[in-house]
Amino acid sequence: MNSQTQTMTYNRLELLKLMYLSREGDRREGVLHRQSKGWFQVAGMGHETLAVFSFLMEDGDYLFPYYRDRAMVLAKGVSNAELASAYFAKLGSSSGGRQMPGHYSDRNRNIWSVPTPTGANALPGCGVAWAMQLDEQPNVVVATVGDAASRQGEFYEAIAFAIERQLPIVFIVEDNNYGISTNTEKFNPFKLEVFNESHLVHVDARHPDRVFDVAAPALDKARSGGGPTVIIAELDRLCSHTSSDDHRVYRPLDEIEAMADRDPIIVLSNELIESGELSSDEWEDIKSEINTRVDEEYIAAESEQDPTPDDLMKQLFAPLSTPEPPPIEGGRNWRMVDAINQVFKYGLNNDDSYFFFGEDIEAPKGGVFGLTADLSHEHPDRVFNSPLAEATIAGVGIGMACYGKRPVFEIQFIDFVGPAMNQITQNLATLRWRTNGDWNCPMVMYAPYGAYLPGGSLWHSQANESIFAHCPGLRVVIPSTPEDATALMWTSMHTDDPTLFLIPKHLFRQQMAVSNDIPAVGFGEARVRREGDDVTIVSWGNCMEQAFAAADALADEVSAEIIDLRSIQPWDKETILNSVEKTGRLVVVQEDGRSCSVGQMIISEIMGDPESFCYFVSAPQLVAKPDVHIGYNPVYEYAALPDTNQVIDAIRITMED
Repeated sequence: MNSQTQTMTYNRLELLKLMYLSREGDRREGVLHRQSKGWFQVAGMGHETLAVFSFLMEDGDYLFPYYRDRAMVLAKGVSNAELASAYFAKLGSSSGGRQMPGHYSDRNRNIWSVPTPTGANALPGCGVAWAMQLDEQPNVVVATVGDAASRQGEFYEAIAFAIERQLPIVFIVEDNNYGISTNTEKFNPFKLEVFNESHLVHVDARHPDRVFDVAAPALDKARSGGGPTVIIAELDRLCSHTSSDDHRVYRPLDEIEAMADRDPIIVLSNELIESGELSSDEWEDIKSEINTRVDEEYIAAESEQDPTPDDLMKQLFAPLSTPEPPPIEGGRNWRMVDAINQVFKYGLNNDDSYFFFGEDIEAPKGGVFGLTADLSHEHPDRVFNSPLAEATIAGVGIGMACYGKRPVFEIQFIDFVGPAMNQITQNLATLRWRTNGDWNCPMVMYAPYGAYLPGGSLWHSQANESIFAHCPGLRVVIPSTPEDATALMWTSMHTDDPTLFLIPKHLFRQQMAVSNDIPAVGFGEARVRREGDDVTIVSWGNCMEQAFAAADALADEVSAEIIDLRSIQPWDKETILNSVEKTGRLVVVQEDGRSCSVGQMIISEIMGDPESFCYFVSAPQLVAKPDVHIGYNPVYEYAALPDTNQVIDAIRITMED
């Protein structure tokens, strides 16, 4: 074998010990699960040779593993005792008991938190690699996926972005030929010759020496600026997919037996014994010592402290600092688009951690609506056009934020967010909570939003804030004035959590007066825009116009108090309650569809409170778009959207005795 003539840079005996430690941990968890101690197990049996990569990684390198990489994370410094704690979902584990076993995470060791949706780690891995590259750091990222996940669209986007930017990243496709029970032979894109072979390296990874032969040059290439490598590592999954599966149901017995004969631990231990580097007795002593250690550590882990119900809501968000006033000139008229642009400029000029990325945001375009006009002229090293790939925008931003940057990334229209939803819902919104505060993600994702501009049709007119408000861990804001837009953007740019910032297109270019002293605005702070005594009107975004127009039309007969919600998640229940206590009547006006909406939430929450229920003298009303799409012809658009007359009618209903 090649190892006989090659000077090795890893200790094969130490690797064998680690591989066996990983295997014994897997075996122990399987026994415990069968004893009904624990709820789930996923094993990495047969994938242990990839620990060679961790042996070759340096301080500052990042690992983006998936759930079969137990040996890799052990080699990166995570202890078996820590994995035992994670198996029992203990409070002191890496996730505080929130993640399933096999979902490794360690901020101090640069091991990114494993998401269950397979392949969802690849784009954030690219984000970290890009940040390393921009900082001119000689570090690399290793990101792993199973072969079935190589058909995920995000995996393709990650490879494309890594090649485009020549990122210092190594992708490992752990090809064990199965996606749960499905043989992947006919689905595997590498066997279908979808990829250019110049970017690929194939290896029979059942032996660590062969892994080393491809790992060392790939890591060196990435570290020296040579760009990414995709390594197709052929392995055996020596076990069932998880504890919820039995591979004997769908795998032929002779296939299972053949895999057992080439078990990498058996092969490597036999080689070391045959070469005289290890005796049979020594190997038995090593195994016995590891078995005892693993047994003791799992017994100890079982008695560790469990989380309590009081821990549930902890680390959903980071503590907030006191918001500061936005850095724009007061006492003059501003258009929202220009005011936000000024905040962006100030941020870029005064903090090197801000980065901007989105479709067409560089000069001369400066974004479809000019929100980033001239930014790339002044900061070409931190303002970049993205490919037409929303998952890339979201996933890369997540990685950059985890590395320590403050990405402010644009989705061209919120209507186009669909491809990014996996990253938003599974990574962006969950990362802090699922790691019990170990990782944070200070990212702002902003997008033009809403209708009331004829010609947008289905794909440029959506008001869909309720979708995002349903994602715990994600803040959602919708300003309606330039001063609120700048204040909320400035607050968003200084929080350690992700914010989705929706900017109503109909109000983008309206000149509005801004106060002399522009106040800071925190999350969850509504604004009383007009005081009144008879009815409370709550709205946000574009529909603030309809709220004011209806109140003006009824000014001779109704005194309306108008509240601009501004922050959708969290929302300011107290301000609305105080108003309803005074008026006894409530009308909520929203651009979003009626069903399962923010407006319905507000009414339900306030009516469901026994104390506030007593405030009402009439039933609250919701004015909303019916559950239908926006059509291209303006007749369709204005037939769907809330108008002033509908708000007037709703107010009059609440005023009836």
